[in-house]
Amino acid sequence: MTTINWETLHTEAIAAMKRAYAPYSKFPVGVAALADDGRIVTGCNVENASYGLGLCAECGLVSNLVLNGRSIIRAIYCVDAHGNALSPCGRCRQLLWEHSTPDTQFMTPDGPAPLSTLLPWAFGPENL
Repeated sequence: MTTINWETLHTEAIAAMKRAYAPYSKFPVGVAALADDGRIVTGCNVENASYGLGLCAECGLVSNLVLNGRSIIRAIYCVDAHGNALSPCGRCRQLLWEHSTPDTQFMTPDGPAPLSTLLPWAFGPENL
């Protein structure tokens, strides 16, 4: 398994956040993830005048992950406009779950934690 460089993930998440399109909420979000093949994949939120059509940063990340050769996510760092660790919404936790493992590390304000602690009793492909 690839070693997690949290500083690099934080830097990449901030860079992604700076490219976010958040003219309505003024709440830009960026996320970076380490894939098991060593790639760092990023995403940012993209809002829409029809608020419900906005895309979370994690949606962009997963789309980039799949577009460029799906791999399993091993570590995730999501940030707000100030570079602070940010917890994903429930929808995004579920989206990340499908492309991760229960042991995938997610940076929280208290430090790294397994994704399984953010989404206990998760529903995945194995439940179908």
